[in-house]
Amino acid sequence: MKKIIPFIFLLLVSTSFGQTYLKFNGATALVGVPNIGIETSIGKKMTFSFDVMASFWKSFASHHPMQFYTFTPEVRYHFKEKYKGWYFGGHIGPDIYKIQKWNYWNTNKYEDGFGYRIGATIGYNFKITEKINLDAFVGGGWHQGFYKGYYNDGTPGRYEKAKDWNKSGEWLPYRGGVMISYKLN
Repeated sequence: MKKIIPFIFLLLVSTSFGQTYLKFNGATALVGVPNIGIETSIGKKMTFSFDVMASFWKSFASHHPMQFYTFTPEVRYHFKEKYKGWYFGGHIGPDIYKIQKWNYWNTNKYEDGFGYRIGATIGYNFKITEKINLDAFVGGGWHQGFYKGYYNDGTPGRYEKAKDWNKSGEWLPYRGGVMISYKLN
């Protein structure tokens, strides 16, 4: 409940100050990973976007955990006008995960932890109707993770020997898709 109240507050405040769009990522929905968001005007060529993406896959492709939650607040600069044409955005946001990274897919290891992402997004808005836009985008950046590594075959204990949290930092592409955007006001 504590997390829902700030989201409702953000929704109410943002809809009262200008153009605001509710967004749903059609591309990630096709693979069972919902990605929803809201974007609102904060200046002549600037917008603020906030989206949440979640994967509820307990196991993917036979024993590969793939559960994660990402929260991405982003400021966007639109080169021509808001919600039309090219834009560039910068973001920083947290994530929580229980996944088996791609380089461990041939092992019995997975990571359970949290982290943050600092990166950029580039995208293009296509106006479909007065109320509907398509927002095609890709993004990535630096991910810093703090995790505990476990075995996914029932072997007890951790596979790595870090005292508390193991740390991993890497450059990754971690955003993308086609948001279907609906204009609220």
